[in-house]
Amino acid sequence: MSDDCIFCAIADGEIPARTVHETDDAVAFLDANPLAPGHTLVIPKTHAERVGDLDADLASAVFDVVSEITPAVEAAVDADGANVGINDGEAAGQEVPHVHVHVVPRFDGDGGAPIHAVAGERPDLADEELDAIATDVSAAIDG
Repeated sequence: MSDDCIFCAIADGEIPARTVHETDDAVAFLDANPLAPGHTLVIPKTHAERVGDLDADLASAVFDVVSEITPAVEAAVDADGANVGINDGEAAGQEVPHVHVHVVPRFDGDGGAPIHAVAGERPDLADEELDAIATDVSAAIDG
């Protein structure tokens, strides 16, 4: 737990939330500033600022909850689909420095956009650049 983290305080029960599901490792609750009816956040109960800070077991526990609640949220608000996403880091729009997964119900004709719209203008990368990036990512994973 982090003493100054609002999501840690929610996970610890110090701040009330509209909790929709809870496990030993994760909690899902309605977003206080929803983008759509049923907009739900899933957080690990253990403080982790970025996705890379989650160990494999905690990441699995969080995404088990995401996979369980997404169809339930859609059904509860009669949604036609959902965007599921994570803002990982301040540059990506993360406002609370605690990993959280957004489940945002979507409705036909709601004016929303696909996840591809969040990045703005797309880069025009040559095959050589894509190959170099793939190599660099693989090297970073392999350490």
